[in-house]
Amino acid sequence: MAENQHNKNNQKDTNKSTNEKIISEKKENISTRENTFSEIPKKYKPGEEELKILRLWEEQKIFLFNKEDSEKELFSIDTPPPTVSGKMHIGHSFSYAQEDFIARYKRLKGYNVFYPFGTDDNGLPTDKLVEKTKKVQSRKMERSAYRDLCFETIKELKEDFIYDWIRLGISCDYSKSYSTISKEVQKESQKRFIELYKKGFVYEQKAPMSWCPNCQTAVAQAEFESKDISSHFNEIIFKSTDGEDLIIATTRPEFLPACVALFAHPEDERYLHLKNKTAKVPLFDFEVPVLFDEVVEKEKGTGLMMVCTFGDKEDIDKWKRYNLPLKIIFTKYGVMNNLAGKYEGLKIKAAREKIIEDLKEKQLLIGQKEIIHAVNVHERCGTELEFLETKQWFIKILDKKKELLDQANKLNWNPEFMKNRMIHWIENLNWDWCISRQRFFGIPFPLWREANTGKLIFAEEKNLPIDPTESVPEGYSIEDLGTKLIPETDVIDTWATSSISPQISLSSYGLDPKKNLPMSLRPQAHDIIRTWAFYTLTRSFLEEDKLPWKDILISGFVMAAKGEKMSKSKGNVVEPRKVLEKYSADILRFWAAGSKLGEDLPYNEQELLAGQRFVTKLWNSFKFLSYFLTQEDNKNFDPNKKPKLEVQDKWILEKLNKLIQENEKNLDRYEYDKMKYRTEQFFWQIFCDSYIELVKDRLYKPEIYGIEAKESGLFTFYHVLKSLCIMISPITPFITEGIWQYFFTNFEKEDSISKTNWPRTFEINTSEEEKLAGQLSSDITAIIRKYKSEKNKPLNSEINLKIFSENKIRKQIELVEKDIIGTIKAKKLEFVEKSEIRGDIELGESQSKEKEIESNEQQIPKKITFFTMDVEFLEK
Repeated sequence: MAENQHNKNNQKDTNKSTNEKIISEKKENISTRENTFSEIPKKYKPGEEELKILRLWEEQKIFLFNKEDSEKELFSIDTPPPTVSGKMHIGHSFSYAQEDFIARYKRLKGYNVFYPFGTDDNGLPTDKLVEKTKKVQSRKMERSAYRDLCFETIKELKEDFIYDWIRLGISCDYSKSYSTISKEVQKESQKRFIELYKKGFVYEQKAPMSWCPNCQTAVAQAEFESKDISSHFNEIIFKSTDGEDLIIATTRPEFLPACVALFAHPEDERYLHLKNKTAKVPLFDFEVPVLFDEVVEKEKGTGLMMVCTFGDKEDIDKWKRYNLPLKIIFTKYGVMNNLAGKYEGLKIKAAREKIIEDLKEKQLLIGQKEIIHAVNVHERCGTELEFLETKQWFIKILDKKKELLDQANKLNWNPEFMKNRMIHWIENLNWDWCISRQRFFGIPFPLWREANTGKLIFAEEKNLPIDPTESVPEGYSIEDLGTKLIPETDVIDTWATSSISPQISLSSYGLDPKKNLPMSLRPQAHDIIRTWAFYTLTRSFLEEDKLPWKDILISGFVMAAKGEKMSKSKGNVVEPRKVLEKYSADILRFWAAGSKLGEDLPYNEQELLAGQRFVTKLWNSFKFLSYFLTQEDNKNFDPNKKPKLEVQDKWILEKLNKLIQENEKNLDRYEYDKMKYRTEQFFWQIFCDSYIELVKDRLYKPEIYGIEAKESGLFTFYHVLKSLCIMISPITPFITEGIWQYFFTNFEKEDSISKTNWPRTFEINTSEEEKLAGQLSSDITAIIRKYKSEKNKPLNSEINLKIFSENKIRKQIELVEKDIIGTIKAKKLEFVEKSEIRGDIELGESQSKEKEIESNEQQIPKKITFFTMDVEFLEK
C-alpha cells in the first residue's frame, strides 16, 4: 500500500492566499468610502487614512516579490515566523517594526527585496495553546482527532493573527506566506531529516534526558530557563558499614530511593577510611558504595556527595563513568513509582515534603539551611525539569563545536556584542541536540520499525509528507501497523523545522537555496540566539556547508514602564491593537525606532506623544506647501526645473545633502535609531523652526521679494519636504504614503513612495559667505523669536534690532537682511561696532546673546553678539 494512501485530513494546508483572504474579508474595516486621495482632509485622521493606504498597497501589489526582476540586486530577509498565539504582542510590534525599517530602506535603495512571511504553527507551542483555549488534554484524545483539532484552531486564529502584522505596516509579501505545519514544509522537514540520518549526523539513543513532567516530553538544552527559587540544604544522616554517621547535604531528599553511591574527594582525609566500604541509605535501608572522584568539591557542603539517578548532570556523569545501577523513581508524569516505597503515587514535591517529615521524625535530619538557588525550568511552561532515561533522536553537535564557533565568528553581528551570547552558548554545550518530542501535534518522524528485528524503515521521498501512524511503506498493508510494523509516534521538535527557515522561505518562491544562500539578513530577538539563530547556523553548516545569512540583526525586549518584565499577573501588559486604535501604526513604529538594536526599551506612553507631534507637524507642513502650489499663479510649477537659488535655500539644501549622506550611512549600518534622531532634529530645528519661518514671508509677498525669490523658495520647500518624507518613510510609512498620494503624485512619476528612490543630493554652488549668511539668518531669527516669547509678545509684533559685531560680519548679514527683517518683523536693523558697546548696555528690557558660528574661514569671527530692543524701550 502506498505511504500516502491512508493519510487523513490532519495534514491540511492552512496556507491559502493569506493576504488575499485577509484583505478581502476585512475590506469593511479598511475603508467604507471610495479609495481616493483627491481631496486633502483638513485634519489628518490616522485611523481612517492608514486603512485606506493598506488597501492601496494591496491593490497595487506594492510589496509583491518578483523573482524575475534580475535587473535589481537581491536583498533577502529570513523573516521570523511568529508563533500563532491569537494576537500580536508588544514585543512583536517592536522587533518587526525595526526589521521593516531596513526592508523599506533597501527598496528605496533599488534592491529587489525578498521579505517573505511565515507563521510557526507547529509543535509544542501550538499544542499547548490548543489545550488551553479548547480546554482539552491531548493524552485523553485520539491522536488523529487531536491533530485535527489543532489544525482547526490554527485556521480559526491565523488570519486575524496575521492581520496585526499587515495593520502595523510590515511590508512583507504575504501572497505566499508559509506555515511550518503545511504539507510543503512537512515534506521539506522530513526529507532533510532523512538526509541528515544518511549523512551520519542523526542518531537515536536511550539516555538520561531533560524531561518536563508537565508537558510530558523531552526538552533540549536550548529550551532551559534558569529560575531562582527558595529551597533548603538538608543535612541527612547516612550510616557507614561500621555504624558511623555520614552527613550528606542535599536539596533533593526525595531522591534518596534513587541513591546509587556516595562520593568523596580522593584526598579528603575525613573519608579515606571509607574506601571499599558501603553506606546505608536512611528510610530505605539499602546499601550503596562509597567511591572517590577528583571532581568532588571538598569545601562544598560536608564534602560527601550523594549520587542518584538522576538529580543533576553530575549524577549522569558519574553514573556513566562508574557504570552505576539505574534506579528511576518517578514516572513521566512526575509521580513517584513503586521504587519509592510508601511514597509511591506522590508528586515529586509532595514526596520531598513527606520524606523530610519522616527524616525529622526519625531524627535523621540534623539541620536545614535556607538557600536561593538557580534551577532549570522549561521555557514553555515554567515547570522544574527532571532527568529521565528515555529514547530520543539527536543531531550531533558536540563534535562540531570548533566549526560552529568559526561559523558564528564569520557572521556580521548587529550589534557586535551580541555575538558573545552565541559564542558562550556553543562553548558551554553539554549535550547533542535532542529533536524528538513526545507529543501528538507536530511533524511526524517519517519512519517505522520492523517488530521482529527493530530495523528502521524510512519513507521514500516521493511519498512525503507522511504520518507513520496512518501510513505504511511499500510491501506492507495497513493491517500490519502495530503488529509487524511499529510506527514512530514522536514528532520532530518545532525548532528542527524553524531551523531551515531560509530554505523553506526561498523554496516557497521558487528560489534555489543552494544558489541564494547565504541570505542577506536574519532579524530576531536576543532571547532566541541560543535556539533559532544557533540551530539555523548549525543546519546550514551541516547540510549546505554555508552560512545561512551574511548579517544578523538582534532586537531587544519591551519592558514595562519601570523596567520590569511584562506579565498578565502584574497587569502591565501592553496590547499593540489598543495602541494602534488610540494612536496609529506610524506612532507605534516611531516609538520603536527610538531604541538601538539589542537594547531593551521600557514602554512609556508619553514617548508616543513625540511621534504624534511629529506626524501632525509633518502633515501641516505638507498642507502649507500644497496651499501655495494649488494657487493659480503657481500652476506651472516644475520640480525638475531648478531656479536661481536664494541664500537661505542654498543653506538648507546644503544641510539636507549632509543629512541624506549621514542617514544613508546609518541605515547601511542598521542604525535606524540614529537616522530617526537626525531626521527628527533636522525636521524640527532646521526645517520647521528656521527655514519655514524664513521662507514664509517670501512666499506670501512676491511683490516685495520678487517672483524669482518665490520660485526658489517653492522649489526648495518642495524638495526638502519630499526628501524628508522619503527618508522617514521606512519608519512612518503611512503618513508619508498619504502625503505622497495627496500631493507628490501630482508631480512625480512614481505612484507610491515605496517605489521611489532614496533621495539624491543637490549640486549647489555655495560660497562660504553664503553658508555663514544662511546660518546667521537662522540663528538671528531663532534668538528674536525666543526673545519675544520670553517677553510674552506676539511673534508678529514689530521690534528694532541692533547687531554688535566686527565690520567683517556685516557683509554676510546684508546678504539676508531683507529675509531677517521680514521674518522677525523688524522696523529697523542697525549695525554697531563692538568697540562701541558700553558696559551698561544690557540694562533695561534687553537680551544679549553670544552665539557660536560654524565656519571654515579663519577671518570670520566665531562669536557674534546680538542685542534686541523693543519699540517701547527705545522710546524710553
